Amino acid sequence: MSSLKFCGDEIITGPGTLDTIREIVGQRFFIVTGRTALFRNGTIKRAEALLKEVAKDYDILSGIGANPSVCDVEAGLLKMKAFNPDVVIAIGGGSVLDAAKVMTLMCEYNGLTIEAIKAGQAPEKRERIKLVAIPSTSGTASEVTRAAVITFPEENIKIGLKTKAFIPDLAILDGELTLSMPPDVMVESGMDALTHGLEAMINKSADDFTKTMAKGAVEGLLKYLRQSFESGDIKSRQHVHNFSCLAGFAFQNAGLGMDHGIAHAFGGRFGTSHGLLNAIALPYVLEYNGQDPQVAEELEQLSRLIGKNIIDEIKELNKTFEITSSFQAAGIPEEEFKANYDELLKNSLMGSTQRNPIKMDAAKMDKVLTSIYYGEKKF
Repeated sequence: MSSLKFCGDEIITGPGTLDTIREIVGQRFFIVTGRTALFRNGTIKRAEALLKEVAKDYDILSGIGANPSVCDVEAGLLKMKAFNPDVVIAIGGGSVLDAAKVMTLMCEYNGLTIEAIKAGQAPEKRERIKLVAIPSTSGTASEVTRAAVITFPEENIKIGLKTKAFIPDLAILDGELTLSMPPDVMVESGMDALTHGLEAMINKSADDFTKTMAKGAVEGLLKYLRQSFESGDIKSRQHVHNFSCLAGFAFQNAGLGMDHGIAHAFGGRFGTSHGLLNAIALPYVLEYNGQDPQVAEELEQLSRLIGKNIIDEIKELNKTFEITSSFQAAGIPEEEFKANYDELLKNSLMGSTQRNPIKMDAAKMDKVLTSIYYGEKKF
């Protein structure tokens, strides 16, 4: 039996749809956003003007960076509680959306802790505070998922906290917000989305619904990612925005795999971009998982659909986007890799790796990690 939930109440998509925040029911609006990018390009100023236009009270929490930590969430929560919102609007990349999801739930349920959420003791619903997610990058699909990835510094790992209460009530996919993305953010977030689609597609838990969504997302991303990078036109950016969200529908119901488990382990230790880690690891992970007959068949079908070998296509995409072929070349020092290897190996076996098509153990993961780090196949 499958129990599927793809999004909250509504998804609004299309260029210029940020303007629809004027129509959101509520009076006290709390905006959560990042450090500078959306201030520089005028997005936050535009959001403020829209709220003023309809006489809403609002406050802004800015400064959420990449890889938000437990401390970041707890600090932001204090400001959110002091304002006491009935609507939270998260505008930014996946890290901003993830942090806002956790803060909003903890604001609604006074006394709820991150440790309790981590232990699977989170409520499954929100009743009082409406959550609106407006992504400015096209990768995490946090605007429709039940997951929120938070860094736990004491454990040197990023953990995907999960509850249906994290799913935003409203997602606004305005491709115009992606036009000012720096090239590295665009390609790394896009490769994150592609990884979501591929890992969901080959997941043994994927059913007819999630498999079809995952394949559609992968096909669409492969069609528009290069164009989005090379020309940056609104049409291609909106398509990538939409297909990233579709990949989110798939993976939150089917699950992911060890590419994400590895990325969370290395990102938690070194702070390296999640999308970059996913992109580098993806060809190795697909080739390793292709040893499973069912996965091999799925990849072969996809290769026929796109007219070329999918693993070769990912390698070519990485070359086009100037993404290195190893973690070492991405700037992770060898001495630190070796010094922290036991922890990296242990953490790479956690999280999404538990849903990998091939059941992983330390000996298997050792071969995969060594291959990805040095850029030489060891399995």
